Amino acid sequence: MKHAVYYKTPKTLLNKGTGFLNGYSHTLNPYTGCAFACSYCYVRQMPVSIFRNQEWGSWVDIKLESADILQKELKRAKSKGPVTIFMSSSTDPYQPVEAKEMVTRTLLEVMVGEPPDFLLVQTRSPLVRRDIDLLQQLGDRVRVSMTVETDREEMRKHFTPSAPPIQARLKTLALLRDAGIPTQAAIAPVLPSTEAFPQILRPLVDRVCIDDYFMGDGSGGKRTKRLPIQTLYEELGEQEWYDPTAYQVVYDRFNRAFPEEQLFVSQQGFEP
Repeated sequence: MKHAVYYKTPKTLLNKGTGFLNGYSHTLNPYTGCAFACSYCYVRQMPVSIFRNQEWGSWVDIKLESADILQKELKRAKSKGPVTIFMSSSTDPYQPVEAKEMVTRTLLEVMVGEPPDFLLVQTRSPLVRRDIDLLQQLGDRVRVSMTVETDREEMRKHFTPSAPPIQARLKTLALLRDAGIPTQAAIAPVLPSTEAFPQILRPLVDRVCIDDYFMGDGSGGKRTKRLPIQTLYEELGEQEWYDPTAYQVVYDRFNRAFPEEQLFVSQQGFEP
């Protein structure tokens, strides 16, 4: 898919944490739009996508002057109380365009100089490894949550063909671990996986969050239901995995490999 890139100067970057992310004081999106174009992305059913009149995944807005804007907003927010930031709620901060534009990196540089109380970096991209130097400086104020929905690469290709390979994400988790950066694996949403999945993640992380469409799309699964996701499962003969109880199968498998205190479900796993 060809991606159209636009340059825009936003009025604000920090938005109030609401709904699923109400445990955070703010959300932060370095970009609008996301080139990974995941088939199940709940943002497809949000106004930012619906009213764009362009296919989700075909466009990305680059936010200009982001560092200066964040610098001012962060100081103002910190003067009013604790600041906890979820980056990002409706885009991937390390989607391909970040390699050139480096908006996310400049935002991290601001946060190193003016640290929030906590920052969660939510991504599925190995590009996050580029910023290990900055993440290390944030110490225990940061956690990188790497989406790893499955250990089956054919499932990744079926549901998210434009997203990074699973093996590259696992390698990145190992690099983050070795660098001493707090991390978690986010099995979100649950895709069909094997019984070996827990053993693959066991050496890489000591924190796992398991989430699905019904708990994690911010609408009890209604947004996802408006997408043709069930058909994707039916094409593979994996209909049982598109069910509110499917996450429990994965949880039980992981519970045999991880202590219960290292396993989190849905919203709880993304809390500061």
